[in-house]
Amino acid sequence: MSKRNSQASKSAARERLRAERERQAKKDRTRRQIVVGVSVVAVLAIAAGVGYGVMKLNEPDHWDEAKNAKTVAAPKNTSGKNGTTVVIGKSSAKKTLELYEDSRCPICASFEQTVGETVHKDIDAGKYKVKYIGATFIDGDKSANGEGSKNALSALGAALNVSPEAFLDYKYALYSAKYHPEETQDKFKDDSYLIKVADTVDALKGNAAFQKDVKDGTYDAWAMKMSDTFGKSGVEGTPTLKMDGKTLTGADGKNAPMTVEDFTTAITAALKG
Repeated sequence: MSKRNSQASKSAARERLRAERERQAKKDRTRRQIVVGVSVVAVLAIAAGVGYGVMKLNEPDHWDEAKNAKTVAAPKNTSGKNGTTVVIGKSSAKKTLELYEDSRCPICASFEQTVGETVHKDIDAGKYKVKYIGATFIDGDKSANGEGSKNALSALGAALNVSPEAFLDYKYALYSAKYHPEETQDKFKDDSYLIKVADTVDALKGNAAFQKDVKDGTYDAWAMKMSDTFGKSGVEGTPTLKMDGKTLTGADGKNAPMTVEDFTTAITAALKG
């Protein structure tokens, strides 16, 4: 092979190498552009998702709308603004026991299971009236913690619309050992469960009007107004019992009376006071 041909071959080989390097460099650039593009799209998608999530969290939910409702359907057997004054008992009873409860509250359930029957007997005997103030603080402002307190309070409104007796019996059933769920189990958010419990109450069993009010959320706005009444009361926990502005306590002098003996002692003293 001549020297000339050898140089031409080397030049051709170098040209092929150069061309190959350019092709490879072009591939690498394209690959990097694709990776960057995909990454940008992914970041934008994540950002959009986060933004959408934040937006959804900030959107008013059903209970926010109920809270801000301009028109409130109040149950029968109520009085006061928006029907948030609920007093049950004989008109001849001279004193009124204020009872603050949250439907999901486990301590309220313990109180009702132990002392509830005594309260009912006292009301029937005309010893005192009961003013009920319902709370929803276990749910919190948003539904992230649950909505059973709100939903049960609305259902209690539907029971009160039937009669004061239906209200008391239904409240007692909701707090019963058989039907009251653990605080972490938000069973009261389900209308079907609330109706199931109501079917154990004679006045509510198979009651189509009551069931419709529960399913339609007829008293959702009322429940939120009642909850607001609790919020403005200054009471910080449930159950809380008051008479003549004074808090009734058990033997410890701090907490609500949780036995029939402690309750009877406290209520007897309050009635004399």
